[in-house]
Amino acid sequence: MIVRRTFLAGTGAVLLAAPLAAEGQPAAKLPRIGVLWHAGNAEEEGPYLRALLEGFKSLGYVEGRNIAFEHRFPNESPEQFRRMAAELVSLRVDVLVSVGSVAPTYAKDATTTIPVVFMLVADPLGLHLVDSLSRPSGNVTGLSNFSSDLIGKRLQILKETIPQLSRVAQLVNPNAQTSRLYIDITRNAATELALVVQTFQARSVDELESAFDAMVRAKMQAVTVNPDGLAFQGRAIIARLALARHLPLATYSRDTFEVGALLSYGADHRAICRRGAVYVDKILRGSKPSDLPVEGPTRFEFIINLNTAKALGLTIPPSVLGRADEVIQ
Repeated sequence: MIVRRTFLAGTGAVLLAAPLAAEGQPAAKLPRIGVLWHAGNAEEEGPYLRALLEGFKSLGYVEGRNIAFEHRFPNESPEQFRRMAAELVSLRVDVLVSVGSVAPTYAKDATTTIPVVFMLVADPLGLHLVDSLSRPSGNVTGLSNFSSDLIGKRLQILKETIPQLSRVAQLVNPNAQTSRLYIDITRNAATELALVVQTFQARSVDELESAFDAMVRAKMQAVTVNPDGLAFQGRAIIARLALARHLPLATYSRDTFEVGALLSYGADHRAICRRGAVYVDKILRGSKPSDLPVEGPTRFEFIINLNTAKALGLTIPPSVLGRADEVIQ
């Protein structure tokens, strides 16, 4: 049974205008949208891809009638990111959408003229995608999935869920440019909560098992993961390894939670992807990326899985359950 609640921080509301091509008007060239994803195929990107297309549909866009899409799936490969970004630019797409913290860098490097809209980026400033969040320069803007207090709140929920908790593992991909940011913020938040956090590295899916074995040897009591390509790509393996080693797993999104984590607290990534269509629509209507401030997350989700808790031998305090937006049981 699934118990649902809704939590909305901020309005995130927009006035949606009619689509570009109205019924009865002469046929015109369809605007073409290039999308540089990060996973290996449409199935892996399913929830986010559907959310993005839902966003366009809600604005009145119908593929083949008044809009066209070119999707590319680099499978977390730097070479493919570079090649596919260049390919989309060569197709002269009207807007280039990039998803995740890696793809936008390749999209920006590929063009200085085609508008680029990024989604699910943690640190647009640190990645040098924009010079300012309020007034992006150049041809790049978009939507971030990061809020400075997210990590602290996630750790606090984890500690309230497991009152005896004192040692938390942080799974880190050292190749991810945002890892340093997450490490620093996590350590600062842990200090305030009287928790000890230790980082464990994995650069690929093949290194995950050894990282979890190291957590066990270090007597970690729970594990948390950073939002990056590896955590998404290996989400099912991470959940399985955590459960097998009796480590409660706290994740950052519904998609990394649904494969068997104990809990998730973070930005609603699907809402961000739906919102990305609004940014593209504004650009198609004449707005410049530099006129569109980078938008932070406005909708957050706290989800907890009682089945996983039972498998771990945990009893979730009523005070924690009462704050969850969704409880799986």
